[in-house]
Amino acid sequence: MAVDRVRKNTPPEINARIDREIAGSLRYFAAQDSFEITKRIYELETEWDVERMLEANAAALGMTGLVLGVFRDRRWLILPGLVLPFLLQHAVQGWCPPLEVLRRLGFRTRREIDREKYALKVLRGDFANFTSVAGAPPGERAEAALRAADVWNG
Repeated sequence: MAVDRVRKNTPPEINARIDREIAGSLRYFAAQDSFEITKRIYELETEWDVERMLEANAAALGMTGLVLGVFRDRRWLILPGLVLPFLLQHAVQGWCPPLEVLRRLGFRTRREIDREKYALKVLRGDFANFTSVAGAPPGERAEAALRAADVWNG
């Protein structure tokens, strides 16, 4: 799997846990029918990635600090003063302190989510080039689908 900035700045044990969870999900769905796979794909399409969660949290904390600073006590303005540099640091370096917390909570990168989604599409039979996985046992199908998704993910 290609390395993105978030994975590069995430401790290896967290990346490994996320990869194991993806593989486990694929092993489970390799034994399911197309309907169940399709339901999971829809779930993945609405899953919030770590970037979206980071942005939403930064916006919420920044706005909260701004509103409280204007209407309650100016000292609350320190909150957006702390949050905004973290957001800038993440934009420039691909890392900021809240990122590790979000990753430990299980938030995945868009690429990780898409990896699972495209592997599920391979299992479902969406791609003619990967029909060779159709008759294999579930474990082999899951591994082949994951390899195919890795080819797609570059």
